[in-house]
Amino acid sequence: MRTREACAALDAADPLHSRRALFALAQGDIYLDGNSLGPPPHSALERLEAAARHEWGAGLIGSWNAAGWMDLPLKLGARLSRLIGVESDEVIAIDTVTVNIFKLAGALIAREGGALAAEAGEFPTDGHVLEGLSRISGAPFHRVTADTPPSQLPDDVRVLVKSAVHYKSARIADFERWEREAAARGIAIIWDLSHATGLVNLKLKAWGAKYAVGCGYKFLNGGPGAPAFLYCARDEIARLEHPVSGWLGHKQPFEFEDGYAPADGIGRWRTSSPSILALSALDGALDAYDGVDMALVEAKAQVLGDILLERAASLGLETACPGLGERRGGHVVLRHEQGYAIVQAMIARGITGDFRAPDLMRYGFNPLYLSHEEVFDAGAALAEVIETREWDQPQFTQRKAVT
Repeated sequence: MRTREACAALDAADPLHSRRALFALAQGDIYLDGNSLGPPPHSALERLEAAARHEWGAGLIGSWNAAGWMDLPLKLGARLSRLIGVESDEVIAIDTVTVNIFKLAGALIAREGGALAAEAGEFPTDGHVLEGLSRISGAPFHRVTADTPPSQLPDDVRVLVKSAVHYKSARIADFERWEREAAARGIAIIWDLSHATGLVNLKLKAWGAKYAVGCGYKFLNGGPGAPAFLYCARDEIARLEHPVSGWLGHKQPFEFEDGYAPADGIGRWRTSSPSILALSALDGALDAYDGVDMALVEAKAQVLGDILLERAASLGLETACPGLGERRGGHVVLRHEQGYAIVQAMIARGITGDFRAPDLMRYGFNPLYLSHEEVFDAGAALAEVIETREWDQPQFTQRKAVT
């Protein structure tokens, strides 16, 4: 197990260390829940205040033009495109992950026919959306065994929704294999990048991916309920009919025509008026990623996770994620029958993680603001909480609504 001195040496040599100053972090706390809700960068708070006080407060309706509100979803899409490895005109920041899955899956199943599929144990919303779309469209829905490759899916499947990084296990999908097998079978994959964007060194275009969605409130630090984004490869945009064809996706919305004519390019995936304040916060948050090499981000996340896994091994804890030295997303998952109470006891110490039923303790690592020493200290605290049974108190065992 690494020593605290070794972790300090890693911090001294860390090329991302200066990024920490960009975030509004509580003094003395160790925040290990960036995979659920990222802390605010100072630039996000400043951008949000400017949008509220000046653009909205003073500019009012004129800000749709003067402050560029109308084009903000496209501007953000272009900024996000670098982080997922696609072209700047193939991404739009809009709606939520759930809505964007519905839009892409609905368009694809209308074009391709056949059945929809999601994996058992996938993040619930992905399967829930497809179940609902199945009821509406009549397309069959298959819930398949986790990690069933496209070559082994039921013959009628034409649309698969799959997480790039699994929300529980932190396992990173084999993009290239899945896309290669999907292409051979005529299957379209919609990648859910919610636990990957801002952490994994994504190269979607090079890997052959054509469709994806992702959220802005986890590693991207865009704030609670931050807007999501939608990626559609340029050569596919005009071949799909947007199933939620709202006013702002129209070619000429301010002509106020009765009939619908879709806009050219990625803008046709708009539906209705976007939340400008939420988009503005995300716009500010993305400043923290300007000029950042995502390969360095992913590599540091790997080391941070290994530091906690080393401590977990010394405690005899079972892991539910790829192990030491193995590639994984930006979180580590540890199993303990009293996992909920342990997580609450750690939170009381100012070390925030989260819990996933039935017995999983989940700790996330954003390399832009976390240090190696902090993760070492969190591991030491975890050992104390478990070894002294500090968790065994009524205030830690009573379940809260959000875990």
